[in-house]
Amino acid sequence: MPTLNWMGKDKVINHHRDVPYRILECLPEKGVLDSRGSDCGNMIIHGDNLEALKALLPEYEGKVDCIYIDPPYNTGNEGWVYNDNSKDERIAKWLGKVVGKEGEDYSRHDKWLCMIYPRLQLLRKLLSETGSIFISIDDNEYAYLKIICDEIFGASNFQSDVIWQKRYTRSNNTVDFTNVTEHILVYSKSDNFVVNLLPRNEQTDSGYTNPDNDPRGPWITSSFVNPATKEARPALVYAIEAPDGRKVVHPTHAWKQSKENCEKFQAEGRFWWGLDGKAKYPRLKLYLSEARGLTPINYWSHEYAGNTDMGGNELKDVLGSKVFDYPKPSLLIKRVLEHASSKDSIILDSFAGSGTTAQAVMQKNAEDGGHRRFILVEMNDYADGITAERSRKVIGGYGDGSETRSGVDSGFSFYELGPALFDGDGMLNPDVDTLDVMKYVWHTETKEPFMDCTDECPYLMGTVGHTVYYLCYEPGEEVCLTPELLGAFTRREQTTVVYADRCLIDSDTLDRLGIVFKQVPREIVRM
Repeated sequence: MPTLNWMGKDKVINHHRDVPYRILECLPEKGVLDSRGSDCGNMIIHGDNLEALKALLPEYEGKVDCIYIDPPYNTGNEGWVYNDNSKDERIAKWLGKVVGKEGEDYSRHDKWLCMIYPRLQLLRKLLSETGSIFISIDDNEYAYLKIICDEIFGASNFQSDVIWQKRYTRSNNTVDFTNVTEHILVYSKSDNFVVNLLPRNEQTDSGYTNPDNDPRGPWITSSFVNPATKEARPALVYAIEAPDGRKVVHPTHAWKQSKENCEKFQAEGRFWWGLDGKAKYPRLKLYLSEARGLTPINYWSHEYAGNTDMGGNELKDVLGSKVFDYPKPSLLIKRVLEHASSKDSIILDSFAGSGTTAQAVMQKNAEDGGHRRFILVEMNDYADGITAERSRKVIGGYGDGSETRSGVDSGFSFYELGPALFDGDGMLNPDVDTLDVMKYVWHTETKEPFMDCTDECPYLMGTVGHTVYYLCYEPGEEVCLTPELLGAFTRREQTTVVYADRCLIDSDTLDRLGIVFKQVPREIVRM
């Protein structure tokens, strides 16, 4: 499979492993609770999305069902703010640390690829085995993005290049082509992904009729003649009896299905021979009641998925001002949800911008009674004043007079990136709460959901199968595994994994008791 090389790739291809793991700190005063006092499992995170994605791994690795991102488009236009923030000073600082001073000489395309690659690596980790990612992009980086997505997600997991009609008029002020479309690249985590069929509508069902008053309802017909010749499909060559007694055999072609199925269709009255019963060949009835949903297509018109004008007006309605140029309309994100989510899905947007994805998720839940959860990440300082504020407005209601929109019964919690779990020397940060350390270690050991068992024993992390796990850790103190400490453990299994600073039990005794000792912090796995 072809791969893409660029200046700096060698510095970032595995950089996601070196990203520090940081704690997510909840700021309750910035969140909103629903009528039941719940945040509904929704999260808005302020911070570098690379570090935020790493911070999400213990709880969400392999659990996100649908990802939508709208990364910087890297147009090279200094005046383009919303979708061209790869020149952001924080990105520049990160590039200087990761790829070194030579990164200053990289082209904007090199820099953009260095930025996006490790983020896609972490996004893939967060996707479930049945999950999918939708990435909005324009022509500036589309070709490069397609190749690196093939590399990260696998070329066989490419699902579609959706063309979205973002504008419905041409601009006669341009000297080149007027750009009225954008790409949405769609990839799955694995071949377990199944795109949702779409609801049928009046237009698609208008061809179904019932001229013979069939009790099974309206129907259409399809030809029963096989495109393959008799010579190619001899097993599908046989005579079919028509209503008038004729024995019908096609002179050159086989039938589409086996003789057994044919006899079944005849018995069920599923063949149509015309109103007079004298048609030359039978056609098979396909009933509306049995029709499947509609297969999605890869062209989304502005009527179907909205446009940038709609997105801007929508944002102005909610916040009172447009704030961003060309934000995505919530209808576009709703279409993504309809294609790739269920009512209980977890939705992630790590380039949250104005918070369109949160609005789309909450409104979609209100429309169909769903319980979808969103996770938004925004690194810019407007994460509270714009991204989260938009969600607050959608929840509380917005607008004036006849334009008033009632709120939705939802909530979210607001987070900032907290301290790193490990300091510069690789030691555990004493400022990190012990329970957060437990959650991290538990994830690296089991990948299972964490349940707080410290009421039973302060060092107990939990049990999986026939293995029980303990983290004997006290910030600023040395904890040794001794016979006395072992006697205080409330659970013992076939295997007992114990993390501690030191072990004062000899190896033979450990083996006899089925104890695996791991030293803190040296043997804690770095994600």
